[in-house]
Amino acid sequence: MTNPSNAPSAPPPAPPHAPARPPMPPSAPPAGQAPARRAAWAETTERLRAAATTEPGRLRIIGAALALLVMAFGAVTAWEASDRFTAADDVVNRSQPLSVDAADIYRSLADADTAAASGFLAGAPEPADVRKTYSTDITTASGLLITAATHTDGASESGRQIATLNEGLPRYTGLIEQARAYNRQGLPLGGAYLRYANQLMSDELLPAAEKLYAAETARLATDNDDARLWPFVSTALGVLAFGGLFWAQRRNYLRTNRVFNHGLLAATAAATVLLLWLAAAQTVARAELDNAKKHGQASLEVLNDARINSLKARANENLTLVARGAVLNEDNKDKYETDYTTGMDKLSVALGRAEGLADNSDGRTPVKDAIASVAEWRERHALASKADKTGDYKTALALVIGAKDPVATGSNGSTGESFRQVDSSLKLAIELEQKEFDTYASDGLGALNGLAIGAGALALVAATGAVLGIGRRLSEYR
Repeated sequence: MTNPSNAPSAPPPAPPHAPARPPMPPSAPPAGQAPARRAAWAETTERLRAAATTEPGRLRIIGAALALLVMAFGAVTAWEASDRFTAADDVVNRSQPLSVDAADIYRSLADADTAAASGFLAGAPEPADVRKTYSTDITTASGLLITAATHTDGASESGRQIATLNEGLPRYTGLIEQARAYNRQGLPLGGAYLRYANQLMSDELLPAAEKLYAAETARLATDNDDARLWPFVSTALGVLAFGGLFWAQRRNYLRTNRVFNHGLLAATAAATVLLLWLAAAQTVARAELDNAKKHGQASLEVLNDARINSLKARANENLTLVARGAVLNEDNKDKYETDYTTGMDKLSVALGRAEGLADNSDGRTPVKDAIASVAEWRERHALASKADKTGDYKTALALVIGAKDPVATGSNGSTGESFRQVDSSLKLAIELEQKEFDTYASDGLGALNGLAIGAGALALVAATGAVLGIGRRLSEYR
């Protein structure tokens, strides 16, 4: 029998099931963090990483990157090319013409002042040709001011100077008409009004015209610099796009032993054409605009300065005989004679610079003619000044405005004839330099023509080629 004491004991009863603990609520994210956004970014990164582990995934990433790169290259190139084209177009069709208009405003005002003094010296009745010159100059200046105002912001420096000129010009013409009225009556008061008009012209109108010319010339220089600025961003993207496409083709060759992928080859060709077009167009535009600035605009500035100084010298020469020493400067010297000498010295310096800037015989010839006429002008003025100082006013007047009967008086010519020769030579030189500027600047503008549109079209071709080329490789895995 089995001893019941040695029998195995029964297993203890199982304890009752404890109730399940409730799940812990998720802890709140720290302030300032966005776990959902971070989780989405992490999930996207993980998918890209997973895709990059397979060849089809890698090809899709390469295709998308190449398409984005060439499209960025095309978009930036189109933007920079459009910006350069706009600046070059402003040089040709806006800022340079406005600079020319500003110079013509100055010249017209100075010439009108000269004509007014010449007509006063000739006496009553005033010569018809002198009166016509004065009227034409005033009409020209008024018309150019209207044109400049329509292309200028009223709050700008140019706008302020235009307002000054529009306000002062009617006052000037009123003084001139009063001077003429008194001169026709033989009253000396006419000379006083003429001097007041000249003072208004010298102290207000001509300085305002000079500031207007300086402002428009500065805007021309800014537009020229903007047009010549090299497109660094698009060039860098072009080199990067070309390098990426070349790498993709080499990778394709190493993995498949196929020399060409037609899609990638077309994309590379389009990107290469665009990059070369960009470099060539900007190089040509920069060179032509440089030539326009060096061989055109620089000479124009000097020649305009010379012509203005010749006009001011002529006006002061006439007023020397009108005032007859009644107006003195701070050194108790004849103001108009001193200003004449200063103007002639500036004229000679400007002509010397213009001769040095002229790059061909066509440009140098009229400048040399002007230099010779200036020398003749000085000699005749010295004779007129000597006659005036010795009391021979009639001879002095004939040497300045010309004798009514040169043969009978034995006159060898007047300073007025010399001045007209100087002015006509400078006018010819300015016309030649203006044509040279227009030719160079137009060529620079033409080099950029169509680049912006071409950049968009070629970028689209390159992106399409890259996508189709990569798609051809992907089809091999299906």
